[in-house]
Amino acid sequence: MKILLGVGGGIAAYKAAELARLLMERGHDVEVVMTGAAQDFVRPLTFAALTGRKVHTDLFAIESAIEHIAVAEEHDLLAIAPATADLMAKLAHGQADDFLSTLYLAFTGPVVVAPAMNVNMWEHPATQKNLETLQGRGHRVVGPAEGYLACGMTGLGRLAEPEAIADAIEREGGKRSDLEGETVLITAGPTQEPLDPVRYLSNRSSGKMGYALAVAAAARGADVVLISGPVQLAPPRGVKVIPVRTAVEMREQVFLNLGPAGIVIKAAAVADFHLARVPDQKLKKTAARISVELDPTPDILAELGREKGDRLLIGFAAETQNLQQEARRKLETKNCDMVVANLVGGNDTGFESDQNEVVLVLRTGEAISVSRASKREIADRIFDQLLKLRLTLHAAHER
Repeated sequence: MKILLGVGGGIAAYKAAELARLLMERGHDVEVVMTGAAQDFVRPLTFAALTGRKVHTDLFAIESAIEHIAVAEEHDLLAIAPATADLMAKLAHGQADDFLSTLYLAFTGPVVVAPAMNVNMWEHPATQKNLETLQGRGHRVVGPAEGYLACGMTGLGRLAEPEAIADAIEREGGKRSDLEGETVLITAGPTQEPLDPVRYLSNRSSGKMGYALAVAAAARGADVVLISGPVQLAPPRGVKVIPVRTAVEMREQVFLNLGPAGIVIKAAAVADFHLARVPDQKLKKTAARISVELDPTPDILAELGREKGDRLLIGFAAETQNLQQEARRKLETKNCDMVVANLVGGNDTGFESDQNEVVLVLRTGEAISVSRASKREIADRIFDQLLKLRLTLHAAHER
């Protein structure tokens, strides 16, 4: 694989040299692009000596007026490590003022981003918004890791280890077609069930897991339909997004788009109850207690289980206790082929987090634990198991 390695200007830039060496040991061609700030930490000569190739450093010291276009077209994958807060902001907003940021806009292949920065900078809402934008474009984000930082603080912000970044690069570069020709239908986010014209019942679902699944499926060649409740996420590139608000609207769109889907993933956190008759006017606050009668919302997953045919059906179970037992119960009662289960309410994974830790409960009886990782990584693990499960079920059917 021909890899472009973009190096940002942070203290972790020295680890990029180890990453370049590791990628070459694994048989890849590596060509390096450095920002001006990166050159204050590592000399371009270091990367030239490691790779045996020219190191691109200056947009205006080029051999031709379109060198950044030619370099972009000649390579299979762009990896950026370290990606500083400044560099992530440039990429997210399309600012092109040096060789790397300009090349990024011209590059059309898979992109792997490995952030590294101070923990407060990483946790700042601006950085997190830029992260969501990059993930929404389908880029794989690796890390950051948690530990002691160069600034003397401890927390998230360390560049992921070179081995982990190299593994992600190889996965991203190698998994581009195993869902080609497949239509994947995914639901994501919460629903909002109106109580009056200004109030509603909902839940804490951010939609990040469902969106990560959509990004992963599209990256692996699938045609993806994403039916999304109200979220604050950018639409994934190359994905058909259908916005809905209520459980009834979500059910309608699921069955309107079910026909061509061979894989259906119900990652949405659909409200269990709604107000059957919503008043036309806002309910006024009074000193008296107000009671409302709620009716159950449609059980979309159960209905899909009854009508799925040969499709693979995957449900999600967000539980606060008895994780595997509840997931197994849901798998059986809803006729799923897999239930992705995770504990919520008391940790920093699950709802609203960029990371997750799940158990995959399969129709075959297996329960596979997936340790804490980014939701994008979790999404790929889910699809890996789905493809294996399909082969297993097909073989069993043939017997």
